[in-house]
Amino acid sequence: MGSPEAIARSAKIAAGEARAGRQVAVVVSAMSGETDRLLGVAQNLGGGLGEPETDAALAAGEQAAAAFMALALKSEGLKARAVLAWQLPIQVDGAPGASKITGIDPALLEACLAEGVIPVVAGYQGVGPDGRLATLGRGGTDLSAAAIAAAIGAECDIYTDVDGVFTTDPRVADDARRVARISHEEMLELAAQGAKVLQTRSVEYAKAKGVTLRVKSSFLPAGASGGTEVVPVGALAERRVVSGVAYARDQARLSLHGLPDGAAAPAAVFAAMAGADAHVDMIVQSRARDGGVNLEFSVERRDLGRATAALEALDGLDGARIAHETDLAKVSVVGTGLRGRADVARTLYAVLQGEGIAARMVATSEIKISVLVDSELLERAVRALHNAYGLHQA
Repeated sequence: MGSPEAIARSAKIAAGEARAGRQVAVVVSAMSGETDRLLGVAQNLGGGLGEPETDAALAAGEQAAAAFMALALKSEGLKARAVLAWQLPIQVDGAPGASKITGIDPALLEACLAEGVIPVVAGYQGVGPDGRLATLGRGGTDLSAAAIAAAIGAECDIYTDVDGVFTTDPRVADDARRVARISHEEMLELAAQGAKVLQTRSVEYAKAKGVTLRVKSSFLPAGASGGTEVVPVGALAERRVVSGVAYARDQARLSLHGLPDGAAAPAAVFAAMAGADAHVDMIVQSRARDGGVNLEFSVERRDLGRATAALEALDGLDGARIAHETDLAKVSVVGTGLRGRADVARTLYAVLQGEGIAARMVATSEIKISVLVDSELLERAVRALHNAYGLHQA
């Protein structure tokens, strides 16, 4: 949706699906740069994210895009109409700029489909309990698409500028391979650990509703091979031990040494992080040699100042020492096959040792292992791990 030409190209993809005999509903995002432009105007007039008036302005970008896409489909000789969030409605709740979808009435969409009309829905927005427009946050059109697919019992194709999900970032490892099928769980972890292909909340919604997502390139014609299917884990005939390597730059580590025993101090620490709106990721707690507790966790570098100030203002830490480390990055290996596989961790540590890369911090879940490393060594770590797990042969 970056330009009129891009809209026309996208319309041809939708038209190709319709001419192949499929019922099609389209969900659109704003034209490239439009959301930032509208936000800039709002900020110049004293507004900002989280305000109802700002949300009303931001929603206009997708509404215009819906109308333009409907016009482009009509120029292809098809019947189409723009459908706005309040017309369904798409019901949402929560703060402006970060609302959550609570329900969709599919009656209008189903009526359009029954009449051979392609509904083109404005994504990224819904109607709150107060009847006002509210937006879903960055990447919210992916969430809108997954929710509408669930409401009408459809699968969901999401078109981006890349041809699916890759084993790692091709800009870092030129032997990265496209993954044909991946589970919702793996996609969630990859997205949470830094992969930018899909918005995390859209995958969460699709997982909860059992919706299959297909990630495709908008630069390929309708029906072209490629792309990645994101499916329930039970639909995978074979599970790779490791499906991908993700990374996130600009990380920092906060350390608190000598906290008092018990859960009260860690609880107060993370309450302070929540109050400072600091995104906490990896957490490690251990016993201090001289008694008490040591607590370490990672935050995004941009949150470090707020996080440190919140800790320094916190009462009841009984002289705990606060330290931080910057110039770090996070690399994560992800796969449903990791469950119970000590050899995956063995390979990770062996690779890092062989490359002379220190693991500054490690955290695990059932399907991922994440490591903080020095920023300057990140790309070397990604390439080495990608090769060690055989992902270049995927």
